[in-house]
Amino acid sequence: MVATPAHLLPSVGLPSAAQLGNEEVLRIRNDFPILQQPVNGMPLVYLDSGATSQNPLSVIESEQEFYEQRNSAVHRGAHFLAVEATEGFEDARATVASFIVADWDEVVWTSNATEGLNLLSYSFLNASLPGAAPEAAQFALGSGDEIVVTEMEHHANLIPWQQLAQRTGAIVRYIPVDDHGVLDLEAAESIVGPRTRILAFTHASNVLGTINPVERLVRLAHGVGALVVLDACQSAPHMPLDVKDLDVDFAVLSGHKMLAPTGVGVLYGKSELLNAMPPFLTGGSMITTVTMEKAEFLPSPQRFEAGTQKISQAIALASAANYLTETGMGRIHEWESVLGMRLVEGLASIPGVRVLGPEAGVERLGLASFDVEGVHAHDVGQFLDSRGIAVRVGHHCAQPLHRRYGLTATTRASTYLYNTTDDVDALLEGVAAVRGYFGA
Repeated sequence: MVATPAHLLPSVGLPSAAQLGNEEVLRIRNDFPILQQPVNGMPLVYLDSGATSQNPLSVIESEQEFYEQRNSAVHRGAHFLAVEATEGFEDARATVASFIVADWDEVVWTSNATEGLNLLSYSFLNASLPGAAPEAAQFALGSGDEIVVTEMEHHANLIPWQQLAQRTGAIVRYIPVDDHGVLDLEAAESIVGPRTRILAFTHASNVLGTINPVERLVRLAHGVGALVVLDACQSAPHMPLDVKDLDVDFAVLSGHKMLAPTGVGVLYGKSELLNAMPPFLTGGSMITTVTMEKAEFLPSPQRFEAGTQKISQAIALASAANYLTETGMGRIHEWESVLGMRLVEGLASIPGVRVLGPEAGVERLGLASFDVEGVHAHDVGQFLDSRGIAVRVGHHCAQPLHRRYGLTATTRASTYLYNTTDDVDALLEGVAAVRGYFGA
């Protein structure tokens, strides 16, 4: 039986409408076994959730329970275990669909968000080839067509579109960011035009913490008949996400950034679009009829789920979605906004530290990427690790964005629902000591 999260037990839980605070966050931490261990003789301060979040015990146990009691292939057996596995697998789909306010058949399981974006890219490529089905023509690209992204994109939402453009003759254009890490929306008005077929952009930047105006960008794209692809990797774990209300055509997210295991992600697509798209991977489990000459394919979502699926991971992702829902996505976003402002204000006050992204006072994610004058980001990360503080260093899979600001690497601290203000203060104390330690 999967354990009830400690902070949700009646004896200690707070009303769902109450704002999170340090006291409840400390109870939340009890649900995360990995956070109880020391690192280098110091209490672990985990500030790398933007890369990979940690897993609560309820999520770990949900995956273990599958292997202990229901392990079987799905959709291909009539025995008890197969039925139980299939029900758990499809119940998980319905749970995750509800989490993002989608219909169950609009949720396609992927290995991660990167696979979801590549699925779209390759499907659109297949639609552009001779012999594609007539209903796929809406996804076909050719010479002179344009794919628009932004300058703040993760490589996963840039390279697949570059590859698609190279293979079809389309052109990739981008919306620039200003000095404060905000999209230049005036430029966007002139860049998104009648040749635009796809507008792909991140909901929230994994480097800048910027939260983009999705509704405005969607209106701009749909106004010229373009499809909208939303990278929700940094938004789905941290704020309420309603794909129907946002009216995006497609969206992707990764489980490992929202308390779930690695190896599972989601592609959301409007059902009428998914059912018109050519499949990406082909093989078993995604067909209706096969002869030695041809095959016919199932509708979405099975249309895009060839072969044995990530069953236990999907079930664990649903458990993670339930954990986040019960905690309250609005509360999580509010708390991380508090932590984010504390990060930005504190870092900006340290001499020799440059913080990327919106200035203090502007709504942002609970993360901050920064450069310490005279000290390489990798050295900063190792110094902080000696104090038990885990952060991310490098270009964060966003080289063009770093180049925009004249940098090759930054240090990134990213918070989540299990971080306290003390965690942020420990980081600030550590960063303040970096330049002195290295003699910069």
